[in-house]
Amino acid sequence: MEPRNLTLLTDLYELTMMQGYFHEKDANEMVIFDAFYRNNPDGNGFSICAGLEQVIEYIKNLHFEKEDVDYLRSTGLFTEDFLDYLRNFKFTGDIYAIPEGTVIFPREPLIKVIAPIMQAQLVETAILNIVNHQSLIATKTSRIIHAARGDGIMEFGLRRAQGPDAGIYGARAAMIAGCIGTSNVLAGQMFDVPVKGTHAHSWIMSFPDELTAFRTYAKLYPSACILLVDTYDTLNSGVPNAIRVFTEMREAGIPLKGYGIRLDSGDLAYLSKKAKAMLDAAGFTDAIISASNDLDEYLIDSLKMQGATINSWGVGTNLITSKDCPSFGGVYKLAAIRDRDTGKFIPKIKLSENTEKVTNPGNKTIYRIYGKNDGKIIADLICLADEVYDENKSLLLFDPIETWKKTHLAPGTYTMRELLVPVFQSGECVYHSPKVMEIRDYCQRELNTLWDESRRLINPHEVHVDLSNELWHMKNQLLDSYHYND
Repeated sequence: MEPRNLTLLTDLYELTMMQGYFHEKDANEMVIFDAFYRNNPDGNGFSICAGLEQVIEYIKNLHFEKEDVDYLRSTGLFTEDFLDYLRNFKFTGDIYAIPEGTVIFPREPLIKVIAPIMQAQLVETAILNIVNHQSLIATKTSRIIHAARGDGIMEFGLRRAQGPDAGIYGARAAMIAGCIGTSNVLAGQMFDVPVKGTHAHSWIMSFPDELTAFRTYAKLYPSACILLVDTYDTLNSGVPNAIRVFTEMREAGIPLKGYGIRLDSGDLAYLSKKAKAMLDAAGFTDAIISASNDLDEYLIDSLKMQGATINSWGVGTNLITSKDCPSFGGVYKLAAIRDRDTGKFIPKIKLSENTEKVTNPGNKTIYRIYGKNDGKIIADLICLADEVYDENKSLLLFDPIETWKKTHLAPGTYTMRELLVPVFQSGECVYHSPKVMEIRDYCQRELNTLWDESRRLINPHEVHVDLSNELWHMKNQLLDSYHYND
């Protein structure tokens, strides 16, 4: 797919606000916006950040074509001087972001935009659209992979995705989170990831009989011979015929690599155990037993607990749509405005009756804190961008809401890593996006920094996201300033 101009992939109010800034404010006023989310999807203990490469492509190609300007004129909402300004529009600001594949937690900025207010306002919708979708699918996939306990997960969701883009970029996110392959051939081409698949029931039905269909498939794909055994009768026809074909291949001296069966219906626990016994008895102890059929993390976990002998899983609808939790809930909020006279950023805060919707003000960054001996995450610390820490000094962490809950880290017992990295500087991209399979490897290392208690599917342990003392005081001073007396 060629790069697309997604400049008009925005909500109308972004453009009407831009025009308001153009006429009523300093169009070059520098601001800071944070993109973050408030709750992990599916009740998970963490999320996985994905979509940054597509955000970069979007920002690089951000401009208004003549056709775009003409369309906006046709709405009757915009003045000619504003439309004329749009003709030469481009992004000139800075962007910081958490790299794709990183384990992330609520309330911490995934992307920080520092730019003239008109530019920072325009990019809100597209950034959220891209990051919300891919982070959602990556997080869902990580749950499914965790349930499989080391078995391979294949992404099979293209035909059930909500349109081509969701299928393509959902497959990308699934690969980042750890899938071993996707059925989506275009995604394979675009992102250089493995493509995998077997055959459909229609293949079997198109031949005079099941055995002929199996033999023909084995002849065509001897090193990737996964036979679908449930078209007619799984245990009385499908598995015996598969065994007969595998026996013929062995007798013909054909190496049996990447071979096995696929189950797509019925009681998968029962059928897999019976099929395994039949395959073992025939000497095919290393045959793959794969399964599909509306799988999700809960069903896979249940099947594993029942002793199912499945060791490869094809997951489609529930993965590519994140069916039980179809949105990520990322938001984009103003955090600071630069004072024209002093050049310093003035922190801004959004208030709400809901505690979780009160924003963290100012120009911020995030440090991840690890145990020095085990490399596991202790907590994340949101702080002001100019704060400096020394791992050779003690560090006091406290809950920003229930402040009496404190953790004291002794010098030399922890390490710190800043999560936000520069992506754009003065409108120029300074970040190189790794390949998807490289991000996948990085994501696996990230997941290994979590305690098992944070990865469990139900009631996971919460990893704390704390505020630095300086940021906490700034936030509370702003809160106090809005408590007016009559």
